Amino acid sequence: MFSLRRHLLDLEKAGHVVRLEEEIDPRLEAAEIQRRVYAAGGPAIFFAKINGCRFPMVSNLFGTLERARYLFRHTYERVRRAIELKIDPTAFFRQPTRYLAAPLTAWRMQPKRVSRGPILGKQIRIGDLPQLFSWPGDGGAFITLPQVYTEDVSQPGLAKSNLGMYRVQLSGGSYQPDEEIGLHYQIHRGIGVHHTAAVQAGRPLRVNIFVGGHPAMSLAAVMPLPEGMSELTFAGALAGHRIPMICRGDDLPIYADADFCISGTVISGKQLPEGPFGDHLGYYSLAHDFPVLQVEKVYCREDAVWPFTVVGRPPQEDTTFGQLIHELTGPVIPTVIPGVKAVNAVDAAGVHPLLLAIGSERYTPYQSVGRPQELLTQASAILGQGQMSLAKYLLIVNHFDNSGLELNDIPAFFRHLLERVDWRRDLHFHTRTTIDTLDYSGDGLNRGSKVVIAAAGKSIRTLATELPSDLRLPEGMKNPRMCLPGVVALEGGGLQIADCRLKIDVQDSAICNPQSAIPLFVLVDDSEFTARTLGNFLWVTFTRSNPAVNIHGFGEFTEQKHWGCTGPLLIDARIKPHHAPPLIPDPKVAKRIDALAARGGALARWL
Repeated sequence: MFSLRRHLLDLEKAGHVVRLEEEIDPRLEAAEIQRRVYAAGGPAIFFAKINGCRFPMVSNLFGTLERARYLFRHTYERVRRAIELKIDPTAFFRQPTRYLAAPLTAWRMQPKRVSRGPILGKQIRIGDLPQLFSWPGDGGAFITLPQVYTEDVSQPGLAKSNLGMYRVQLSGGSYQPDEEIGLHYQIHRGIGVHHTAAVQAGRPLRVNIFVGGHPAMSLAAVMPLPEGMSELTFAGALAGHRIPMICRGDDLPIYADADFCISGTVISGKQLPEGPFGDHLGYYSLAHDFPVLQVEKVYCREDAVWPFTVVGRPPQEDTTFGQLIHELTGPVIPTVIPGVKAVNAVDAAGVHPLLLAIGSERYTPYQSVGRPQELLTQASAILGQGQMSLAKYLLIVNHFDNSGLELNDIPAFFRHLLERVDWRRDLHFHTRTTIDTLDYSGDGLNRGSKVVIAAAGKSIRTLATELPSDLRLPEGMKNPRMCLPGVVALEGGGLQIADCRLKIDVQDSAICNPQSAIPLFVLVDDSEFTARTLGNFLWVTFTRSNPAVNIHGFGEFTEQKHWGCTGPLLIDARIKPHHAPPLIPDPKVAKRIDALAARGGALARWL
């Protein structure tokens, strides 16, 4: 059986874990420490003493990509090779010695049914669990690394189970203490399919929430696996052993090696406000009605440790999850969507708001069309794939225009696209559609718009790398700052917005032409902040704008229901009245952690 506590001791010997013996308050202090240590590239932190709780906590296990790879050092390469065989089964016959471990990996992907396990060691209450508050405006204590297990009532069993990371509110709001907790899940998540099936069958949805156990379970819970494929299979391959699941009668299976397990049933027809919660876009997700879980039992093992993370404006620890997922699943993309070479969900922009892609124009080798064709088909396919369907901005370019272009070089990608894009032709909107549940740039929960910007062909402009001396701006716009070649941030605080639409007087601009050296302007609240770093530009621009409402243009027109503009594009990325507030740490807590660092100790160099 696997023990997280013993695993942490091994990691500590290798220098990947540091123990913090000072008593720490789970309300804001632990999160403040985690954010600082993560930002400094520090180790995982074992919080030995937690105020008001008898269980120790650990964070930052996935704090660096190097440490994450170390966690799975015995299995990571085998999993990558198994994925290679999935892409090309004939590779086995060309290099059989490379794939000798494939049968063993396949065996380990099968969950193991057991009758007992360490998780059943004790029964406790919800109030006994660590009450973690990450941000001052959080509406209660939350589980931030949950593994939420459900099954389809019409097809029960381990094979088609779902394991997802959906946040769980333990306290606050209108929940009955120790009896009810909040279950938040976003659109396009597997648990939603199971919940719908239960409602249609008139049967309760049973839920088990695991915390701890092998780190492979946490990574599996966020893997974008095909619908109907259990995350337990991936977890077994990455853990290096079959995942033991306690199966007893009609009870929902329990992960035997978990540190904690909350068992319950979603209360039919009951929803309560869940949140607010400081989330990974860098803003609070506000209180909304979500399902309520009736708690039936809470288990923990004798040596239980509570793993947690802190989310907020990227990068944070969950950034590593995205990097690992990209390493493992990136090669699969071309096999799922023909012609697409690579896709990058940009972490600095909050993941779902901005998706970059490299496609290919494959069907017309005999002519140079100079405009996107197949790219538009590939863009539609991308937006039809699971969580990629939540992309708000999808920017796609043609591989054959620059075969050396890499998606992880974001400035180079923007330069390539902006040199070729023609705003009269290359904007394609999806209006009144779904966006990420956590994104408040739209006009309601899960509601907003998308835009595909597809650019192909030869360059049509040379991008400005500094502000033109004769730049003239419409009245009310000021303080221009270069963000990237061809991209300028402007302030427009004095401009009035009517129905969230910016009125642009084209006649006041001398830059209205299709080949303008500055093809993109971004209207912001603070242009110096926006232009200071690439991360600031990406975060401000793509989290604070709703494409169909906040994209404008110099010389805009509508022709055959296609919108375009003859001059530069302008994105209104100012904070709007309906936006959620950004995350700001509590200054008093920050001072307490400053004092902790000043006293020296194990973590002083990272605080």
